[in-house]
Amino acid sequence: MPVADTSQLISGVAERYASSLFELALEANAVDAVGADLGRFEAMIQSSDDLKRLVLSPVFSAEDQLNAISALAEKAGLGAMVANFLKVVAGNRRLFAVSGMISAYRQIAARHRGEVAAEVTSAHALTAEQEKELKDALKGVTGKDVAVSVTVDPSILGGLIVKVGSRQIDTSLRTKLSTLKLALKEVG
Repeated sequence: MPVADTSQLISGVAERYASSLFELALEANAVDAVGADLGRFEAMIQSSDDLKRLVLSPVFSAEDQLNAISALAEKAGLGAMVANFLKVVAGNRRLFAVSGMISAYRQIAARHRGEVAAEVTSAHALTAEQEKELKDALKGVTGKDVAVSVTVDPSILGGLIVKVGSRQIDTSLRTKLSTLKLALKEVG
């Protein structure tokens, strides 16, 4: 399957699951609590290579994934709604799309609050002041309040990658170096 088709499949799966979770959270008046639990689970994935492997690898059976997710949810103290959601995702062999589900949930919740969701990738964690400055700058561009989700990826070396809706601004040092390298190849 071509890469574009795979990403569209993941996107569609992620949006359906995220929409269902959001509707349940809205009924239970727990939109923010569910968002916080999803954020904690996402941080767990980012900080553990073993958990990344469990989530992304098709080698693990649905039962193995379900057992592992159940134990992790309990140990991390995730709320019942998110724990049950993750168990359903694992049982349906859809853990590979959980990051997309979390991102889609954030976008749906932001739209519900009248905000725009922005995904930011930084080489290092942003301070509260830097995050506030970024939110203010993005509010100036979009004209709406912005819910920022920051992911740390040291491989970008420096700068930021900001995604707001279908727009992406890439000021990462890695991209600038790649562009320079390509320009030098064309000259030589």
